[in-house]
Amino acid sequence: MSEALLQLDAVSYQYAESDWRLEAASLAVAAGEVAAVIGPNGSGKSTLLRLGAGVLTPRSGRVLLGGRDLARLSRRETARSLGYLPQQVRADFDYSVEEVVAMGRFPHLAGAGFLSAADAAVVDRCLAETEVAEYRQRPLSRLSGGERQRVFLASVLAQEPRVLLLDEPTAALDLHHQVRFFALVRRLARQGIGIAVVTHDVNLASLYCDRVALLRAGRLVEEGTPERVLREEVLQATYGRDVLLSRHPRTGRPIVLPRAGEDGHRATEDTEKA
Repeated sequence: MSEALLQLDAVSYQYAESDWRLEAASLAVAAGEVAAVIGPNGSGKSTLLRLGAGVLTPRSGRVLLGGRDLARLSRRETARSLGYLPQQVRADFDYSVEEVVAMGRFPHLAGAGFLSAADAAVVDRCLAETEVAEYRQRPLSRLSGGERQRVFLASVLAQEPRVLLLDEPTAALDLHHQVRFFALVRRLARQGIGIAVVTHDVNLASLYCDRVALLRAGRLVEEGTPERVLREEVLQATYGRDVLLSRHPRTGRPIVLPRAGEDGHRATEDTEKA
């Protein structure tokens, strides 16, 4: 693996008035690589990404961005190197698509804060890359959920970050745009950007990601290549479901299938105790 651009080193976190805890989880986001973060609901995937983005501060452990302690960096310094797209972004305003994407340039603006010709070129490129250029003058509020998600991705890309943290970015996208999105992610990785993606689609994670981190109940269960992580016994123990493992006919990557014709429920230690 290349040198990590973002390193979460044994980070722990506990929300106020909650017994749930993310326990000593580690994740490295390397230049030119795409890492998937997967796991059941409530396993800590979004919490891990928020810690990496500096939205949350770890109770223990540390987060390094470009080898520097994230907690010591200003928001502007962080935003110049790291782009974070959460699951939900406010969309109750009538800025145009172009204006929303242009907001991604703010960390780079100086003086009066006006966009230069170079800034405008970046905005144009990001609109095109995410296939929303045709909506550039349209109010954000008039777009569908999937179209808005692509606009927010364009805004994050306009930061020109070295690291991208994306929390379920394809949740509102149809199959066509899911595939287009991950194709874009691969292109960005080839440009040297390090990317971490939270997703519930284990097959997209397998097909498009270099590494997979599997979480369960606030703990890192397994981390490595898709071949290492996406094994029947590991997935069955983590998700509490019987699955079948196949291989993609073109890539040979693991493909996870539910057992057809049966419920597939598999008792786990947690469900037995419940």
